[in-house]
Amino acid sequence: MKTFFEAHILSLKNQLYRMAYLWLKDRDTAQDVLQSVFEKAWMRKDELQKMENPTGWMVRALKNESLQHFRNYKKFEKLEGLDFESEARVEEGDTDVQVKLVFKFLQTLPEKQKEVFHLREVEGLTYEEISEYMEISLDQVKVNLHRSRKSLREFLINANYDER
Repeated sequence: MKTFFEAHILSLKNQLYRMAYLWLKDRDTAQDVLQSVFEKAWMRKDELQKMENPTGWMVRALKNESLQHFRNYKKFEKLEGLDFESEARVEEGDTDVQVKLVFKFLQTLPEKQKEVFHLREVEGLTYEEISEYMEISLDQVKVNLHRSRKSLREFLINANYDER
């Protein structure tokens, strides 16, 4: 039987690593930052077990640790402004036109919609986790996700129409 930490915290490792790499753009740094977050989580494992949303806490801790890394190395950037496309590249040899169109489309979204879309559709966070992470209301999460999905549908319809 898995412990709470193994089942609910360690199971986030891959998802959190992708987020750290997305922000930090360096594999080794992303691993270091993630290790630091897991150490903090381990020290607070009893507290995390009582939390309603331990995943949200882990994501926020990762964001804070990433920001601290930028501060320490004088490379501070606003995480909300980072480019999602660079990490969401299509694998070489992938000929799926719609996948390429979706990545192209993501660059046209406003930053908040882009981040909500990425957190929900790529990282699989719940609405509540996104709300807590981005420090916006649940309604704002739903509105931004709805708008991004609606825009995506229109974009794909127009793209398919243009190819005919």
